Amino acid sequence: MSAESVRHIDEVAFRKLVRAKWTVSLVLTALILAIYFGFILVLAFAKDVLTAKIGTHMTLGLPVGLGVILSACVLTGVYVFWANRTYDASVRDIIRSMRRK
Repeated sequence: MSAESVRHIDEVAFRKLVRAKWTVSLVLTALILAIYFGFILVLAFAKDVLTAKIGTHMTLGLPVGLGVILSACVLTGVYVFWANRTYDASVRDIIRSMRRK
């Protein structure tokens, strides 16, 4: 295999990796923005939904707000899991193949 074809394979793998990282990042960003702005829009235009009592001393807004915060933590965890399992392994493979030249 020529050096040019190996370089082309590295470039293709790198471009694929960059595309995958952007896809994962944008999907997770869109999810958290939808969750957060959904909460803000409900708070702004349908306040009565979040002020509904559940139990004697709590409204629906508290667990929903906690859910927004926890969803950010979960989505961050999803990204870290993906990055540790897939992204980092791909970076190592690309670097290893470049060092072999």
